[in-house]
Amino acid sequence: DPVLIKAVAGGGGKGMRRVDDAHGFADALDSCRREAAASFGDDRVLIEKYILSPRHIEVQVFGDMHGGAVHLFERDCSLQRRHQKVIEEAPAPGMDAETRASVCDAAVRAARAVDYVGAGTIEFIADASQGLRADRIWFMEMNTRLQVEHPVTEAITGTDLVEWQLRVASGEPLPRRQDELSIAGWAMEARLYAEHPATGFLPSTGPLTHLRLPSGIRVDAGVEQGDMVTPHYDPMIAKLITWAPTREAAIDAQVAALDRFELAGVGNNIDFLSAIMQHPRFREGALTTGFIAEEYPDGFHGAPADRSLLRQLAAIAVLVDLEQSRRARSIDGQLGMREPASTERIVTTGDHRFAVDVQDREGGHLVHIDGDVSLDVVMQWRPSQRVATARIDGTELAARVTRTIGGWKLTARGASHVVRVLPPHVAALTRHMIEKVPPDLSRFLLCPMPGLLTRVEVTEGQKVEAGQPLAVVEAMKMENILRAERPGTVARIAHDAGDSLAVDAVIMEFE
Repeated sequence: DPVLIKAVAGGGGKGMRRVDDAHGFADALDSCRREAAASFGDDRVLIEKYILSPRHIEVQVFGDMHGGAVHLFERDCSLQRRHQKVIEEAPAPGMDAETRASVCDAAVRAARAVDYVGAGTIEFIADASQGLRADRIWFMEMNTRLQVEHPVTEAITGTDLVEWQLRVASGEPLPRRQDELSIAGWAMEARLYAEHPATGFLPSTGPLTHLRLPSGIRVDAGVEQGDMVTPHYDPMIAKLITWAPTREAAIDAQVAALDRFELAGVGNNIDFLSAIMQHPRFREGALTTGFIAEEYPDGFHGAPADRSLLRQLAAIAVLVDLEQSRRARSIDGQLGMREPASTERIVTTGDHRFAVDVQDREGGHLVHIDGDVSLDVVMQWRPSQRVATARIDGTELAARVTRTIGGWKLTARGASHVVRVLPPHVAALTRHMIEKVPPDLSRFLLCPMPGLLTRVEVTEGQKVEAGQPLAVVEAMKMENILRAERPGTVARIAHDAGDSLAVDAVIMEFE
């Protein structure tokens, strides 16, 4: 059976490894102890049974100096990668009243048993193979602090837990009794990280060259535009918190907010978060801590887009292109010239091709696509803006807009789409143009992020197999094992253990 090695003083997924067989146990143990010592100054670890269909359920508790203790219900924190939480929600989907009462009462008893004062979280691991059941939920640990995910609890209970901490610390009793606390609606929190979801969620570093937070929701951020994301700290940039009367509406609000989040300068997981929020399994509440590994085993490379969404993006792209052209004529002093005779455009994105024609109408546009689909579009965008917001047939869609050679990159609903917008006669001329092919870098092992090369596991001339560890790079106090993508022979090792590496630095070359 698999086991979990976990740092005694751990947190944030550091010093934690799942081990499935005896062969890899020693290496995982050594790695956990090194990571724990570097992060917490304590290399002690625990070894526990790994539950195969786990849910991470935690209960917010609060105690005062007068013997009072209450719970503020549960949160579900099962959506994790690299043992770090990605999405949290409250209450937990699939939690019935009987199970909730059992788990929350157990959490309060634990807090009372140690005369706990202040905010704390009692964490449980649940075997979800038969749904959430009180007899299949076990105590895991207690966090003696206010946690990152506390806003979802605040949202469903109408409380300010930071205020509670200050009041309790000053000697006041708890602001509410247990019978005065109840659940209202549903809350979601998404953690926005500086990382690369396509390459195993490796962290990203660099300056935040542009940052603009979405309005209308709660955003907790510890950075500003111009700040540096360094390898010395956790890569979390911000938390997005939405509340709505229902879980589905809270999820929809997250998707809309993520489409409007403007960030440039570092790799990030904005599109990945949006893709999860749209995933049918997530929307059904079929969660386990293995969700991300199971649904994205090869990393994340963009959410799927159906033809309906692509048509909407084609409409936005044409309207953006026409507005850009109008603004260019204005700057050139050509505004008095007649508009182009036709607003018909050919739009291509990936393997899809659309014929788009625009008719102006009062307050918006009627966009005809392929002669058989008409969209009523009201769009707000100026060339200085990075997000185009459109109301299409009464439904809002926001897309981040970036100029590219010969077109636009539109990012919405968890994926980026390179869109070319051309008049029909130009499109006909470019149809057979040869596209540039990127160079093949598969014979190099490149450093995926700035970091410290702590170990080189192979030697020059050694034959390696797919999946074999090649090197270990430490970044943001976490060890990242770089493995061979396919069989080969090591021809050259370019760096030694102890070297500091930049992103894309060549670590070794293969024959």
